[in-house]
Amino acid sequence: MAEFKQLKGKAVVLNRANVDTDQIIPKQFLKRIERTGFGQFLFYDWRYLPNGELNREFELNRPDNIGGTILITNENFGCGSSREHAPWALLDYGFKVIISPSFADIFYQNCLKNGMLPIQLTEGEIQYLLKKGEEQSFSLEVNLEEQSINDESGFVANFPIHTHWKTLLMNGWDEIEITLQLEDKIAAFEQLA
Repeated sequence: MAEFKQLKGKAVVLNRANVDTDQIIPKQFLKRIERTGFGQFLFYDWRYLPNGELNREFELNRPDNIGGTILITNENFGCGSSREHAPWALLDYGFKVIISPSFADIFYQNCLKNGMLPIQLTEGEIQYLLKKGEEQSFSLEVNLEEQSINDESGFVANFPIHTHWKTLLMNGWDEIEITLQLEDKIAAFEQLA
């Protein structure tokens, strides 16, 4: 995984609650065996019309939202089934940070395990960001070390994250790489057996 310490990027607003993993990546696209290539199918049923053309009404298809790296959404994002393909699709599309007032537990863990930062803010902070994003495109700066978010208008918010996940993200370690940090101790133990 790539290290994640700080990101300044375009924020994209998806003001919808209870977005489930089948909307994030519909089941018919789960046949791939690699972790890449899912971004083209992200929010497929919302992004495309039945004839295959882009749905110009969908938030992510707005020209000023192209290239967004930070997704701001409403409560209970990632609910539904526990498919790991959901964070894969979000990452492959280009999102590195998801900001919401609440996440489904398994989705939250899957994001962290795949190098994406899910940030939980208060309802008031989320409403500020959602309203701002519906009025104009804007950028946010996310600082994982300081656990803070700010914009160019003076908005500042802090977010919680468990120390374990913060360490893994900042170092770019997945669960295998954190185990390999103990390789000498593991080898020494194996010599005892």
